[in-house]
Amino acid sequence: MLDHVLARRLRDAGLRWRPRTGDRFVIETPGFDGDVFTLSEMTIEAHEYPTGTVLGFNGTTEWALDSVAADDSLWLPREDQLRDLLGPVFRGLIRHVDDDGGGTVYEVVTRPTGADMDHRHRASGAEDAYAQALLAYIDASLRLDEADAP
Repeated sequence: MLDHVLARRLRDAGLRWRPRTGDRFVIETPGFDGDVFTLSEMTIEAHEYPTGTVLGFNGTTEWALDSVAADDSLWLPREDQLRDLLGPVFRGLIRHVDDDGGGTVYEVVTRPTGADMDHRHRASGAEDAYAQALLAYIDASLRLDEADAP
């Protein structure tokens, strides 16, 4: 599962969440530390209102929570979602296994548009490597926008 710090960095970098069935999220208010929720048509549904998206909790008996604003939640994108967001710059995912007991490292390879070299982003989990690649992609896109400004 994606590291919460990386998920916050993605959100702060401008990644927007449009809640869909199967999405994972955490509620960023006291009392929900460590609880990860999954949107499901049976238990948690996204409701669109002119004032914003609200995540409705259906039939919850464990605690009194009817709904929470999506803005008070932190999306934890899955590996497939992060890969899709990288789009055409994504080149591959490589799994490195250290035979000396050092564990597994995942490396996402990207090639930004117009670049002649690949960029590599490593982490102990595939989702974290994808998130690092996406952060670099967003940052590069913002710098390109600034360069195009008069």
